[in-house]
Amino acid sequence: MQPQENSPIIQAENLTKVYHTGHIEVPAVRGATFNVARGEFVAVVGPSGSGKSTLFYLLGGLTRATSGSVHIDGVDFAQLNDAERTRLRKRRIGFVFQRFNLLPTLSAMGNIEVAYSISGHKEPLDHVYLNSLSEKLGVAGRMKHRPSELSGGEQQRIAIARALVSRPAIVLADEPTGNLDTKNSTAVLKMLRSLTDDLGQTTLMITHNPEAAAIADRILHMRDGQIVSVEKGGGSANVLPAEPEAIVS
Repeated sequence: MQPQENSPIIQAENLTKVYHTGHIEVPAVRGATFNVARGEFVAVVGPSGSGKSTLFYLLGGLTRATSGSVHIDGVDFAQLNDAERTRLRKRRIGFVFQRFNLLPTLSAMGNIEVAYSISGHKEPLDHVYLNSLSEKLGVAGRMKHRPSELSGGEQQRIAIARALVSRPAIVLADEPTGNLDTKNSTAVLKMLRSLTDDLGQTTLMITHNPEAAAIADRILHMRDGQIVSVEKGGGSANVLPAEPEAIVS
């Protein structure tokens, strides 16, 4: 069944995840219910231990829920076997992590090409689109460099290009600026916001930083495994500090 264009692209219903340590149950996510619209930028913000990273793994199909459901573009993760879940992740979701996870022996271009080759797409890599993407991200001249030759900000922007090159319906970003200084954090956040706007991308970002969350259209506040409140975000990169004059190399 094809999802309707106006239907939510992410639907979480009474989502719960309980870990077991011996005979002790540790609830990480407790009854989370929310939707994310197509083209929306949503931030999930909360302190360490609030359950937001577990929520990220549940939404990305990287771990199974104890109860409740996650629908991605109309498809219920719980109804899929492991191979089907992997196929859905590769085709529909792009991941950006706090750790850049670039292969050190490959160039930036090589890292992107490898990621695309395992994404399951039969079409050849669209180099015109990749060139446009790398220009938007400000790394067009760095594609032949290995990760050790790139700054932290450049590595994260390559990781964003890697996540977007297969044109996923959803980008899930887990603390994407956690390893960056203030200048690079601001630049990366503005890029994520502008790419969401320019490409009609749906983005859900996990962060502990309320200032980073402010660029989102909506902000879900999480504490003790629960969504405790929802507020409207700034919906624009204008809520962030002025663009730094230079990115730290």
